[in-house]
This record gives sequence, structure tokens and C-alpha cells, in this order.
Amino acid sequence: MRIVAVADTHAFQADLGAIPDGDVFVHAGDLLRGGTLEELEEALPWIRALPHRHKIVVAGNHDGCFATDLAAARALLGDVVYLEDSGVVFDGVHFWGSPWQPAYNDWWFNLPRGAPLAEKWARIPAGIDVLVTHGPPLGFGDQGPVEGRAGCADLLEHVRRVRPPLHLFGHIHQDGGLFAEGETTFVNVTTWECERMPTVLDYDPVRRIVRGVQVPPARNTVSC
Repeated sequence: MRIVAVADTHAFQADLGAIPDGDVFVHAGDLLRGGTLEELEEALPWIRALPHRHKIVVAGNHDGCFATDLAAARALLGDVVYLEDSGVVFDGVHFWGSPWQPAYNDWWFNLPRGAPLAEKWARIPAGIDVLVTHGPPLGFGDQGPVEGRAGCADLLEHVRRVRPPLHLFGHIHQDGGLFAEGETTFVNVTTWECERMPTVLDYDPVRRIVRGVQVPPARNTVSC
């Protein structure tokens, strides 16, 4: 299965140019900028025009309409799958998505570190193949513009419990790339508003092995 993944397009999706083909397209949050339904309506023709047979969206801290008017947002999405503490199976591959992250400014899908976030991560089921969250786990793709690491320790604990072969996320614009620990490949698929191109991965569901096909450097030198 070929997975093409992005995050943090922030309504600049047209600047990404041609998106590589694949079986599944994943947007790991911050599709929007101000979070309105109008922005979502403007972004959806781009997603619908992509050639991928399956499409998944997980909300991020900029995607407020999924928090304030989920029914209307789902209606606009149509056959694009939205995951919020929920899963979907495509061609035998089990995806699970969750939008939460440690509280950051006055955005959406914020929760305090500790018990509130741990309760969300505890819902991640065993046996999944691909976990999609907006924010990163502690220690992987989580070095941002301020000192220290921004990732969630409780998320890392639950990923280590579940051990999915692939964990996709974004949110931290400055630390895109592929990382590995044990059985799990962690990938920050941020595009940083067109500073990075999409990430392309091949997943073998029989051997549960991930191979990076196109993993851009932390920041591309493209003109947007």
C-alpha cells in the first residue's frame, strides 16, 4: 500500500503543486487556517481531485469547524473519511486517527498534559497498522521554535503499548522527517505551508514493514 501524507497546509494547498499518486492520501491536521466551514469548502475540491482511492483527514488545532460544527463539516467532506478517536479499514489496513495535542495557545483540540490526554490515547486500539495524530509523541519530530521538545509523553507511552508499524503526525513545522523505534516508524509529514513537499511511504501489511519512498528534508528550498 502506498500512503501519501501531508499536514499543516493551512489553506495553502494549491502551492504544493502535483501530489504524488498512491493508494491512500492522509492529511494529518491543520488543513485550514482560521478554521471556518468556508475554508473547508474551499479546500475540499483540491482533496476530491486527488487520484487516491482512499482519503483520510484528521483535524488539527487550526481546524476549528470540526470542533464547533462537526455535523456540517462531515457533510461537506462527503466520502473523504474524517477520523476523530475512530478508525477505518482500507484493503485490510487498519487506520486510527485522533486530533488532540497538548494545550497550545487558544486553539482547538487542546487538552492539558497528563490524565486528559492520556484518556484520549487510551482509546487507541491494539492491532492497528497506521496511527494518525495531529501532534507528535515526545522525542520524535517534536523540536519546534522554543527550547525543549513539544511532543506528548502520554502519546509515546500508548504508541509503545500498541506498537503500530506507522505513526503519522504533523503540528511541529520545524522537525519533519522519518524516525524509528522498535517496531514503529514515526513520520512528521508537515508541509509547513509548502516549505516541505508530501511524504510518500510504502507499507507492507503482511510483514508490517514501512519503507520511505519520498521523505523530504526538514525544510525544502522550494518557492511558494
